[in-house]
Amino acid sequence: MMKLTVITGSPHKKGTTALLAEKFIAGAKETGHEVLRFDTAFENVKPCLACEYCASHDGECVHKDTMNDLSKQLIETELIVFVTPLYYFGMSAQIKAVIDRFHASNAKIAGSKKAMLLVASYIADDWAMEGLETMYESMLRFLNWEDAGKLRAAGCPTREVLEQTAYPQQAFEMGKNLCQ
Repeated sequence: MMKLTVITGSPHKKGTTALLAEKFIAGAKETGHEVLRFDTAFENVKPCLACEYCASHDGECVHKDTMNDLSKQLIETELIVFVTPLYYFGMSAQIKAVIDRFHASNAKIAGSKKAMLLVASYIADDWAMEGLETMYESMLRFLNWEDAGKLRAAGCPTREVLEQTAYPQQAFEMGKNLCQ
């Protein structure tokens, strides 16, 4: 059994990436994993100010928001799953704000973790996700995390379109087969 944190980045509670997150979580729970879901668009997460308060306060951020609770959770998490819609060839602003706030706890969360990326895109062209994937891979390299897989749901502008594809089942299988 692993401790997982699923971080979503969409403001749409019933959108494409919400479906991918739901299916992934269902698969992970079916095999006994402990899952925390953090929906960035519905949490109080302020942007990093680069004020360096955290550097002199053992990773505590000057902001007193829900990111402080997530930061504590991430220390014990073994796998972090980023679920985001493609917004102008990158992650949504909501999920990016959370990633920027990793700065306060980089030393505590770096190393020996795995990460996954689940993304849905209106655009079906292969090149559309290159920027997002480069950012994700750079983040993993910086934090010394291992990539545990990616799901690219390209050409899925709405939940109804996504539901007609194999992507939801693939997300479920990714969650279910984490230890294989």
